[in-house]
Amino acid sequence: MIPGAEEYGVDVTIDEADVASLLDVGPDDVDPAPELSFARNVFVPLTTACRYTCTYCTYFDPPGEATLMSTDEVRETLQMGADAGCTEALFTFGDDPDDRYEQVHDQLDSWGHDSIHEYLREVCEIALDEGLLPHSNPGDQTYEQMATVADVNASMGVMLETTADVDAHAGRRRKNPGQRLNTIKNAGKLSVPFTTGILVGLGEDWRDRAESLLAIREMHERYGHVQEVIVQPVVENERWSGGSPELDTMRRVVAMARAALPEEVSVQVPPNLAPARELVDCGIDDLGGVSPITDDYINPDYEWPALRELEAVAEHGDVPLRERLPVYERFLPEGLRTDSFAGEPAPGDDWLSPTIRDAIDAQDDAGERYRGVLAGEPVPADD
Repeated sequence: MIPGAEEYGVDVTIDEADVASLLDVGPDDVDPAPELSFARNVFVPLTTACRYTCTYCTYFDPPGEATLMSTDEVRETLQMGADAGCTEALFTFGDDPDDRYEQVHDQLDSWGHDSIHEYLREVCEIALDEGLLPHSNPGDQTYEQMATVADVNASMGVMLETTADVDAHAGRRRKNPGQRLNTIKNAGKLSVPFTTGILVGLGEDWRDRAESLLAIREMHERYGHVQEVIVQPVVENERWSGGSPELDTMRRVVAMARAALPEEVSVQVPPNLAPARELVDCGIDDLGGVSPITDDYINPDYEWPALRELEAVAEHGDVPLRERLPVYERFLPEGLRTDSFAGEPAPGDDWLSPTIRDAIDAQDDAGERYRGVLAGEPVPADD
């Protein structure tokens, strides 16, 4: 039984035969992807407050130190992203920051918001005004919280991390795998194109990795909403000295992810944290969201690679590199998909709200930029 699954009403059945089969998978058992993709984003950390105190995480600040970005600060950052040709506004904050941090709660109240999700909705609307498609990753969410912001997001996400109960989730408030799976389930019920993933090296074993991937697969088979799965190594930082996974470990886990997941679900590694060149032959087909102007605020010691470095990864794998939107093309309605689209459309036609559809279809600079990415127009180089 996955810890917390019953508490949150998450029904996930892991077949022992599937676990055994997946544990036998290695890099030689999967094929390299025919291309690599990435999204150009601007990273907007609304607050560094988080109810959890995971021992590997440098993102959270203690109560009294965490701040909340104002709408003016958000808009300025978004404008820089739009000017740099980005299409994605990546909004992040820790889990339920207004629950544990009195200062954050009071600030939201003074701005007329009852919750951080109400504020998230406001800044997503600002992103759309500035010509960027929101992709929000605000940690665990109830159905009601996600419903508050789903229609102003092109896609959303949360890392499952692991289905195991690990010491790295230490503290009075421990991350709960069942709660994370419940967030993934809520996204499926709300028809939100979704990104999730696993962390490698935080104390889980090989069986845990297989179970985590199979749990994600079951959620996708139920709702059809998972667009990509990130395989992310835990890396050394000021709070984590427990080591990072070896290359052979990452190669095997990536191959397991590719074997476990349906073909339409992308397998991603973050190129600032993982040795992407050495993983191209293990089935990855995406390099994630990369920002030309902002830091990786979750892993500040690890800079985003420049576009030329992504091109070098693709060249190493002898595959083309293309830019994508924060929502994968298969989730777009037929009228917005390109003539060259050869994938399998996501089931149904209600994945994008009218707000997001109208933004992509708009006859303005932002709409032209979105459609240019879909059409595969040349990606402008960065420095």
